[in-house]
Amino acid sequence: MDWKRSGQELIYNLINPLINLLIKLGITPNMITFLGFILNLLATIIFILGAEFGDRSDHSTIGYAGAIILIAGLMDMVDGRLARVGKSASTYGALFDSVLDRYSELIMFLGICYYLVAHHYFIGSIAAFVAMIGSIMVSYTRARAEGLGVDCSVGIMQRPERILIVGVSAVICGLVSGFFGNSVYFDLNYPPLPKFQTITIFSGPIFILAIWANLTALRRLKFSKEQLEAQTK
Repeated sequence: MDWKRSGQELIYNLINPLINLLIKLGITPNMITFLGFILNLLATIIFILGAEFGDRSDHSTIGYAGAIILIAGLMDMVDGRLARVGKSASTYGALFDSVLDRYSELIMFLGICYYLVAHHYFIGSIAAFVAMIGSIMVSYTRARAEGLGVDCSVGIMQRPERILIVGVSAVICGLVSGFFGNSVYFDLNYPPLPKFQTITIFSGPIFILAIWANLTALRRLKFSKEQLEAQTK
């Protein structure tokens, strides 16, 4: 069973009433794409405000930013669905969507890195920066390969998965911080365990994202090499 396709179909069924309403209102896919960009910009502003004025022990701003990132990610599905159902898909629309997606992702990671650096989470900030590199290279490798005639959509760490990881981990981090604060102690005397920092709920998945995104980019590079070599034989 293709769980990813089934999940997409479930979401499409849920948002179809919204899609029909947007069509009646004359809302275009490019408008929704731009709204997604604005939402990501807002999430970044929240990260920066949390970095400048928030307390290191309070990660509520991460949760708020994460919720907005998830809504912005939903806009990425809405614009594509709107283009198909409303029969308004265009070559420029696809280009506009791709370009603003890259801007949105870079801006999002800017906010994350800013927050982690400002609150002295050095390792987490490095992981976020490497994740940003991997995310961009996943998209670039596919685009460059497709420009050479290779369908290079392999790999698991595509944009929806990346947004889901960042958004969900941010929301959970914010919720846990609200209930338990910055640190949770394990009530065990032996072996002695160090305190668990709530920020790890957010930075841990980003660390995994940093690894898998770059592995996905390398896998796409290897796949493209094999396909291009096959074309010359």
